[in-house]
Amino acid sequence: MASQSGNLWVLLGLGLAGIFVLTRKLKEHKEDLGAFIQKLHLLPPPQPAPPKAPHPLTALTFAFSDLFDIHGHVSTFGHPDWATSHQPASSTSPAISALVQAGATALGTTLVDPFAYGITGQNKHYGTPTNPAVPSRLPGGSSSGAAVAVAANFVHFSLGIDTTGGVRLPAAFCAILGFRPSYAAVSHVGIIPVSTSLDTVGWFAKDPNILRRVGHILLQAPLAIQCGPRQIIIADDCFQHQIVPLDRSSQVLIKATEKLFGRQVLKHINLEDYISSKVPSLETCSSQKTNGEVKTSSLKLLANIMQFIQRHEFGLKHAEWMDIVKPDLHPAVTAQLHGKLEISDAEIENSKSVRSEMRAAINSLLKDERILVIPTVADPPPKLGGKEILSQDYQSHMFSALSIASISGCCQVTIPLGFYDKYPVSVSLLARHGGDRFLLDTLQTMYTTLQEQADIASKSKPSSNVVSKEQSAEIAKEKGNQAYKDKQWQKAIGFYTEAIKLCGDNATYYNNRAQAYLELGSYLQAEADSTKAINIDKKNVKAYFRRGTAREMLGYYKDAFDDFTYALVLEPTNKRAATAAERLRKLFQ
Repeated sequence: MASQSGNLWVLLGLGLAGIFVLTRKLKEHKEDLGAFIQKLHLLPPPQPAPPKAPHPLTALTFAFSDLFDIHGHVSTFGHPDWATSHQPASSTSPAISALVQAGATALGTTLVDPFAYGITGQNKHYGTPTNPAVPSRLPGGSSSGAAVAVAANFVHFSLGIDTTGGVRLPAAFCAILGFRPSYAAVSHVGIIPVSTSLDTVGWFAKDPNILRRVGHILLQAPLAIQCGPRQIIIADDCFQHQIVPLDRSSQVLIKATEKLFGRQVLKHINLEDYISSKVPSLETCSSQKTNGEVKTSSLKLLANIMQFIQRHEFGLKHAEWMDIVKPDLHPAVTAQLHGKLEISDAEIENSKSVRSEMRAAINSLLKDERILVIPTVADPPPKLGGKEILSQDYQSHMFSALSIASISGCCQVTIPLGFYDKYPVSVSLLARHGGDRFLLDTLQTMYTTLQEQADIASKSKPSSNVVSKEQSAEIAKEKGNQAYKDKQWQKAIGFYTEAIKLCGDNATYYNNRAQAYLELGSYLQAEADSTKAINIDKKNVKAYFRRGTAREMLGYYKDAFDDFTYALVLEPTNKRAATAAERLRKLFQ
């Protein structure tokens, strides 16, 4: 027996221990839900003799995305051609080594999107892992297999790579915890890079205590007195873009905070406005028009910058693979990579300026043990084979919230809050760069109360859903009206958008948003919203007037004249419409 076990140990330079490596391809997708690429057992060192304490991760098992180096093993990087054209690794990733030395046992490598470049979890070469939380929906990527392995209870925790959301997004879709550490807080050595200035080694778990224990090993965080947050900041505008009602998302967090720390620690903020004021370099990007937009929100601009950085750095590292990459990726991702690879110095410098200013802005906002609360994602997981993931709106919604931590380099944890309409709900907590241990401690403190409040919210008034939606829409509209009066046009648009999502057949909501768009100079949006208001209510005088105003500014003078004229037919005493119609009549004389 002793000689047999001696043959199984292979020294990998871990000092105190050896590691037994056994690999085998999995033949059946069903037995592991498609999460694993290979079985690869990495055994921890023997336990120290008493009275010394056992290893901190003893009895825990884990898996990791198939892009970490393991001595003698060839990673797939999500693509079979990569595996067949690269040599086995000569050493093991420090992150993996640290976990094994700490007593954890690795059970295998897990699937990623091809070249870890994607957010869907789909891989045409190895299949799409089944989402245990919602089997008919995508698991999210790029670290899809690592998330599924935890969600299905195959392992206690797992490691993945989070570049633009590769850990946070599948955590949200699979209803588990996901942690993206501060940039460079965990060593990047021994991983295949996707985007060197955005990549982080993140991890998944179901138990916040396990998430925290793993963090202490990977972060090499010194022991410190645990302290609660001095302030919890709710990004109200970000939650307005969610499909999930506020009482199932931000309100759950608010109630848990009040119960644990008191109402005085709560603060509300419009994050878009804050970023716009603190990151002036974004103005350089604001001239970039998307679908005719004259002005793009700060978070959408951040998302554009994030995708630009990823595309540029991926090209620098893997230029020889670009022809292979594009056909094999999801169409939504391929569209990004079809962009030019020749990047101007000005574009690179501007992205550096945005990142520097964003780091300073978030660190300033979250200094002195403060926490920022945002939704992890705006939409539910896409259907298997669904086309919504291809839409620009879906991509924009998805990346907007994810870009905050990716660009600023701060740490973020995704927290599941049960289900709404059969789909997972989650929120995220963010702390300043370097506040990783504080964030993990805060999660540990809040988790149980958050789950209790989420459970209460899920059971409250299920029969009055329609009424509550209408009431919530009216509340959002009134908030929008107040923001409009305060000349906070973008904030007003956010509130009106929330009202429209809750009740999409109300002409007033579209009409009010059209007026806010006019104030911003977003005339195409104003025209579109006015048209929707008219389709709902053919006698809406204000909608005709606002559409006429938008069309006049766009140079559609004949159509604008018709709108002003029809407004006068409906309301002959409308002096503004009469003046506008007369002004345009003179153009035709």
